Amino acid sequence: MRQTYDAVIIGAGIMGCSSALQLARRGLKIALVEKGAIGEGPTGRSSAIIRQHYSNELTARMALYGLRVFEDFEEQVGGDCGFRRTGFVLVVDAKDREGLQANLALQHRIGIQAELVAPEALREIMPGLAFTDLVAAAYEPDSGYADPHLTVTSYERAARRLGVTVFPGTEAKGVRFEGGRVIGVETSRNELDTPVVLNCAGAWGAQVARMAGVEVPINACRVQVAFFKRPADHEGSHPVVADFVNATYFRSETGDLTLAGLVDPSEADAVVDPDNYIERVDFDFVSDLGERLVRRYPGLERSESRGGFASLYAITPDWHPIVDEVPPDSGFYICSGFSGHGFKLGPAVGVMAADMITGKSEPEFDPHIFRASRYAERDEIRGQYEYSIAG
Repeated sequence: MRQTYDAVIIGAGIMGCSSALQLARRGLKIALVEKGAIGEGPTGRSSAIIRQHYSNELTARMALYGLRVFEDFEEQVGGDCGFRRTGFVLVVDAKDREGLQANLALQHRIGIQAELVAPEALREIMPGLAFTDLVAAAYEPDSGYADPHLTVTSYERAARRLGVTVFPGTEAKGVRFEGGRVIGVETSRNELDTPVVLNCAGAWGAQVARMAGVEVPINACRVQVAFFKRPADHEGSHPVVADFVNATYFRSETGDLTLAGLVDPSEADAVVDPDNYIERVDFDFVSDLGERLVRRYPGLERSESRGGFASLYAITPDWHPIVDEVPPDSGFYICSGFSGHGFKLGPAVGVMAADMITGKSEPEFDPHIFRASRYAERDEIRGQYEYSIAG
């Protein structure tokens, strides 16, 4: 039996589930199609860092909106997201000092709590940090991290409560058009009639776009995360730290672990087949990452490696997403390519996507800078740092 919906969303990570919830709140009948299980994809394996440090006003505003949702998740969404307020520290060297100061000025203008901090203050925030090479640092007291699996499954359940039909274990096989307009989606289980398709497929975003005859510069890239068991005299949580000097990030994890990864533009070169890549962590990665971490957090020299995993980023040329209707007036929308920093933006992205699809004249978050045509127009999004993931 064929089923008809106002919109079909392909991909049930945080972008798909957040968009489904927001569209349902606007009264639309929504189907959410997911090839696997909810939470088993890259969203469920996200480092789930909640910070607000960005180089442009739109993403900073989106991150602030996201923080407010995570802070009040039970009321705003329902269920649990596992949010932990630990604070966020950003450490830079001389080449990034001006960029850091510019970003802090931006944050202050839009109401984000953040400040430039001296080494003496950082010693109180996180006593175990080393500062010999530090030039400047920023601190966001309100930031922290969440539980990515809890977050996305809570979003999915909230969407279901508002009538969204979820099809897990259902792969999108094609997008049907008639007269240049979307009329439906073919899946591995059924056919769904709809005038609107929202591509939230993340690392599979380019594949889904091709079903609509659209080419977008989104690559599935393998990234790695490692865990280290802290020694007894370093037990307890610590802030999230982004260390541009050593190109790393790390945060606390349950069980006195530190979760860590790289802030490295070369991750964009690790293009893989999202359906066939090595999901275990590499020994050489753990070894190199451990050496970098010890430079900033010497106490980890006595830590124990507790393994890790590999996941996927959906990376675009400027490390920012594509959120657009492509082609125009087709009913086919893309919301993908968040390049590893999308989790914290997820709550705002749902609002952005819903406003775009429903044609809101004054959207809360205008997606213009995320338009697909910016690459052809040579108007890519630029941040203050070479680490484009920092926004």
